[in-house]
Amino acid sequence: MTPELQEAGARLLAEHQKKIEQEVTSGGREAAFGRLLKHGTPDFAHGVALYLDDITVSFDGFKALNALSLAINVGELRCIIGPNGAGKTTMMDVITGKTRPDAGTASFGSNIDLLRLRENEIAQIGIGRKFQKPTVYEQLSVFENLELALAADRRARASLFSRLTGTQLDRIGEILTLIHLLPEAQRTAGLLSHGQKQWLEIGMLLMQDPKLLLLDEPVAGMTDEETERTAELFLSLEGQHSLVVVEHDMKFVDQLTQGRKTVTVLHEGSVLAEGLLSEVQANDKVVEVYLGR
Repeated sequence: MTPELQEAGARLLAEHQKKIEQEVTSGGREAAFGRLLKHGTPDFAHGVALYLDDITVSFDGFKALNALSLAINVGELRCIIGPNGAGKTTMMDVITGKTRPDAGTASFGSNIDLLRLRENEIAQIGIGRKFQKPTVYEQLSVFENLELALAADRRARASLFSRLTGTQLDRIGEILTLIHLLPEAQRTAGLLSHGQKQWLEIGMLLMQDPKLLLLDEPVAGMTDEETERTAELFLSLEGQHSLVVVEHDMKFVDQLTQGRKTVTVLHEGSVLAEGLLSEVQANDKVVEVYLGR
């Protein structure tokens, strides 16, 4: 290669690198995506974990979401209530990449455009979702379920030859204590009660250290004691994680909000009301469409 070609190549490389740096630091849509590709880390400097703006989703002419706008702060525990068909599940489908909206924007932190990502990529950047029905590996022990959920290299070779480090063992122990299953660590998951399986699945999500947890009717089918323990668990996670809890059990919502947290009411795909639980319960429109007179 001649010196002239070497100089030209170096100049082009420098120009290309400068262009990338400008895109990453420009603060626009391209910058957000550039940072994601480079680091995969959401920017929460502005205090907002999740922002949905004018999200619309239609199925055969029916608007499951109708210009829905919603903001969840970093470390916030937000309860979302509403009648069946209000759009709660579709909202979570959009956030996790399962459903693509017809219009609107969805941002994770200030720099990540969720609508550009696939489901697995959204999980990798720190959004975890728990469905109503618990999904655990019933043939494995509680400990083994948590081990499989570790945020680690899951390629075949790594899985075959890896051993848990002391730090990883400590982390599993912390989660077992947090989800009230330390005495059940070696028990086969299929033998757990319904409520314990719910806790185990939540523990599996926590093993991946999500920044945002989406929880769909997490206490459905639980006993009163299990429901109370679940409320204690979620309250202990508040501040460390952002939590969005979709729920119909008003007693459980009251336990979570403690009279001082925001509750969002969805109806026909958009926000009908928002405020303290006592405020939305006194809202005539909410009473009419959801709570009943």
